[in-house]
Amino acid sequence: MDAWRHIGSGTLSEMFGKGQVETDTFLRTLGWRLTAEQEYAELDPESKAILDSYTEGVNAYLKDHDTTALSLEYAVLGLLSPDYKIEKWTPINSLTWGKAMAWDLRGNMGEEIERAVLLKTFTPEQLAELYPAYPEDHPVIVNQMGGNALNVQSQTSQVVSNLELSTFDFRPLVDRLALLDEALGPAGAGIGSNSWAVSGEHTATGTPLLANDPHLGIQMPSIWYQAHLECKPVTDECPYNVAGFTFAGVPGVIIGHNARVAWGFTNVGPDVMDLCIERVNPDNPNQYEVNGQWVDFETRTETIQIVGGDPVEVTVRLTRHGPVISESYEPVKNENTNNDPEFVPFKERAGIELPEQYVIALQWTALAPSTPFKAIWGFNRAQNWEDFRAAAQNFHVPAQNLLYADVEGNIGYQMPGDIPIRANGDGTIPVPGWTDEYEWTGFIPFEELPYTLNPEEGYIATANNQVAPFDYPNLITYDWDYGFRAQRIVELIENAPGKIDIAYIQQMQGDSFDANGRTFVPMLLKLDELSDTETKAQGLLKNWDYQNRADSAAAAVFNAFWLHLLQNTFNDDMPEERYFPDGGSRWNEIMRHLDESSAWWDDKTTTDVKETRAEIIRKSFEQGIAELEDIFGRDAAQWNWGEMHAATFRNGTLGESGVPPIEALFNRGPFPVSGGEAIVNATGWSVKDGYETNWLPSMRMIVDLGNLNNSVTVHTTGQSGHAYHPHYADMAPMWAKIEYYAMLWEEGAITSQAEGHLVLTPR
Repeated sequence: MDAWRHIGSGTLSEMFGKGQVETDTFLRTLGWRLTAEQEYAELDPESKAILDSYTEGVNAYLKDHDTTALSLEYAVLGLLSPDYKIEKWTPINSLTWGKAMAWDLRGNMGEEIERAVLLKTFTPEQLAELYPAYPEDHPVIVNQMGGNALNVQSQTSQVVSNLELSTFDFRPLVDRLALLDEALGPAGAGIGSNSWAVSGEHTATGTPLLANDPHLGIQMPSIWYQAHLECKPVTDECPYNVAGFTFAGVPGVIIGHNARVAWGFTNVGPDVMDLCIERVNPDNPNQYEVNGQWVDFETRTETIQIVGGDPVEVTVRLTRHGPVISESYEPVKNENTNNDPEFVPFKERAGIELPEQYVIALQWTALAPSTPFKAIWGFNRAQNWEDFRAAAQNFHVPAQNLLYADVEGNIGYQMPGDIPIRANGDGTIPVPGWTDEYEWTGFIPFEELPYTLNPEEGYIATANNQVAPFDYPNLITYDWDYGFRAQRIVELIENAPGKIDIAYIQQMQGDSFDANGRTFVPMLLKLDELSDTETKAQGLLKNWDYQNRADSAAAAVFNAFWLHLLQNTFNDDMPEERYFPDGGSRWNEIMRHLDESSAWWDDKTTTDVKETRAEIIRKSFEQGIAELEDIFGRDAAQWNWGEMHAATFRNGTLGESGVPPIEALFNRGPFPVSGGEAIVNATGWSVKDGYETNWLPSMRMIVDLGNLNNSVTVHTTGQSGHAYHPHYADMAPMWAKIEYYAMLWEEGAITSQAEGHLVLTPR
């Protein structure tokens, strides 16, 4: 909680010292805390009371515990930052969590920058191959709208000349964005979530089952804390009886169920960010252009306090679209920091000069006051679909696929969120900010956003795939997940061997089917003139069922091949290493359509030959087998995917300190795991960085709407955030093996199995 509140407020330097000044500068530029303060001021009295009461509880705990009693991390932090003091919690600290989560689930800004950079190297036709359209043979979430969508203005193509984009250097901006990846964890293109609801017509109980497994970056402690909140008694004044998972630092159950309804989330990933290229007055750097006129930047001064050091002031500039985020780091220096290398301007250290006539401003829905937690508290109280949809109208950002089921037998889906309507452009590349041609003209009305109740299919499946039908008139995004997980979920539901029960859904959540195997294994089985080890590896693939199980040698063979296949096919074409393929559903979609005639197969580093698909496949297989020999030895019987792809849970504050004894105190693992990228059991890994799990299902939940006491769940590490507590990592082995424990609901069932019983009595 303490680390996350410093991230949300841009005050990491108060905790960790001057090494975090650049990160704080960028966070202050985004202004999350200022937005949260506006949100709190605008909240209704009931919402304020919820936040205020939660805050009082946190501070009551802090009052009775010194830093060493709070957690072991503070003992280590005291050695690094001896002057650090824990401040009281405030409601603003809770609200900034929503901004951090919105950033984590921000959508396509990375793709927008990448397209702009790649347009300097590739033709629009080549870029279209690298960013294909959502496949029509994969499912959408809402096949038929629950209501009629009005025909708002359709989107048109961007009109930003390649010449203007080619003169702009995006590297400083990308480097600034990377600062938050270090603080919050990288936002990988493949990170998403799964959820599905099955109606009673398909279940063994005759009542709905709802499943959810949100995918987030690997972390420790778990981002989730399981809780059951119950008023005694439940009344109109105190209406809560709700169980599920909370975020530490925020009141309310984020995902879970009450006595009548259950809900789950997956990320929509809508295009709610635009990078606006602003022209700066060459004669006055304090002005930028708006429709042919020079206007003054709005500015504010931020003072960054540094534990053990002197404060640093930074100036934030804002345009009509939002904060200027492309500027290099140039703080006002105090006398005693003039020669400190930590404070050398960022662009000078990078050896990069920004074009003086342009800056980039960020237009983003999350920078306007709104809080998703008001929607959460509405879900906690909801008694039916109408209540749930009414609460969803408060879920402005980050837009989530809201899955619903209730004890009356209904299943439903609602997409909420502020989704901009653009006068021009499609949000795929940066736009000119000096003209009104690309302005946002409003947001898609809530009643026109996709939703469905009790669809004729008898199920609803969401996996970050395209939400709306293909004829939906409004632009949500072009950068969907490409639907491989969604396709597999639908296949498993439609081809269930009988009525679906909780055990079958557990199998579904653990399903590790790799669609790439179906495409490329037949090609690998045709290879001849192989070495003995390569022949044995080929033999492992003959009877492989394409499941990336932890104990599978065939999965190890195929994934080693896949890594080298992507590298050999595309690395030579990319302008710099950061744009090398990293894996995930987009690359699955690209590769399954790459025929033998494609120019991508040719290795540009060899000028005297033109490589073919067959040659690249052979080379990649040989390199993959050589790598497995280096990892495991030549005995293929010892190869297994789980050991290559293991999950190590690293402490969020000190787990990557670079000091092995400290890391050993707080980290746990490695745990061998199944799954992979674009797979239902979504344990992500990086084609650029290696096979280790770097994002994962952060928890798994299956709710039985016919008998809530029969529901099951698990999350990644444990309920405790304290190293060496018995519950610090006791769930990790269960999670890795796709095992569950009972998500008990009735008080008698809970108390009969309770480990302890703590009563808090008001004084």
